[in-house]
Amino acid sequence: MSGLVAAILIVLIAVGGVTIGVVTYFRLQRHRADAVAMANYRKLAEEAVGRQEAVENRLRELDSRLAEIEKLLRSID
Repeated sequence: MSGLVAAILIVLIAVGGVTIGVVTYFRLQRHRADAVAMANYRKLAEEAVGRQEAVENRLRELDSRLAEIEKLLRSID
């Protein structure tokens, strides 16, 4: 009887080890996929900031041109 109990324990320990290994593997794969997605989001955010700065610079340039035009129109009156 004790041989049967020992065999069952060994099988349970082996199945538990394999189960833990499989769960850990898939958790690692999910973590890697999340890391790749976060890297892509970071890249997109950096591009968005660059574009936003370009738009801000262009708006400043247009604002200064508009101020010059207003000054010119006021000097004509």
